[in-house]
Amino acid sequence: MNESASGVRDMSVASAFAGMRSATPVVFKAGCPDCRGRFELAASALRLAIGASSRTTFYSFTCPECGAAVRKPAGERIVELLTGGGVRTLRLHSTV
Repeated sequence: MNESASGVRDMSVASAFAGMRSATPVVFKAGCPDCRGRFELAASALRLAIGASSRTTFYSFTCPECGAAVRKPAGERIVELLTGGGVRTLRLHSTV
């Protein structure tokens, strides 16, 4: 590492990431209300919509067993877990 004129150390990308290991993909347990199947889904298989109220905040996925479109309410804890796990999020805006 070199020290620049400002006293800040310059660090290469290789040295910055030298100790990192590959991350284990996050999976979420889910169930289908139609076929009652239970399975694990990758973050990429889920979508989260955050609305202005608890009634308009939900997550959705397609059941890998029967193909049904599933939509379930998402409270604060579910929102926190899904966003922390890398689930794509859509923020719904109010027109009021």
